[in-house]
Amino acid sequence: MTPNIGAVLIHGQTFDPKNWSNNPVNETTLFGAVNALFDLLERRKIPYLLVGGIALLSYINSRNTQDIDLILSRQDLQKLPEITIIDENKNFIRGEFEQLQIDILLTENKLFKQIAKSCLAERQFGDRIIHCVTVEGLILLKLYALPSLYRQGIFDRASLYENDILLLLIDYPLQPTPLLNRLKPHLLDSDLDALRQLLEDLQTRIRRRRQTFGASSE
Repeated sequence: MTPNIGAVLIHGQTFDPKNWSNNPVNETTLFGAVNALFDLLERRKIPYLLVGGIALLSYINSRNTQDIDLILSRQDLQKLPEITIIDENKNFIRGEFEQLQIDILLTENKLFKQIAKSCLAERQFGDRIIHCVTVEGLILLKLYALPSLYRQGIFDRASLYENDILLLLIDYPLQPTPLLNRLKPHLLDSDLDALRQLLEDLQTRIRRRRQTFGASSE
């Protein structure tokens, strides 16, 4: 069971050096904001899918995170006027809800919409059941983001995403071909070729590690 989402966010903010000169995190307020957000989603019957770093932590031990990532439709977001929009483009919106930063992937993007429908699992965070993305959905989202990150020169985030995919594949060995087939309508052929090579390289690294250290494949 993954810890309460509020606890994950507090840990991420507390141990980020960029926050050390700011006011300390108010744990009670942050916990309350997380509960209030998911209470609103449930009470207003808004379809959502938790993705991003918190979803990742429900499957593997990974890096800290300081925000909540959701897939929502723009229409459903309008039912949440409590979220203040800070920035937006065609596929993404960044918003604030009380003390929370919320990054929203919009279902106007066809891949995000497909993932919201077909890659949903119920995961327990603390004492709350959350609509959370599956491992396949997480890997698809990270693979989809990589070509854009490299073209923009955002190599630090691209490296983090590649490592996330590696850690997921160690515990959840999915085959590359079905993943790439799902991405095919949404990416250039050259991007798919690069991602195919990346997945082959990651699988080679996993095999070599197991051969070298005698790690179990279970």
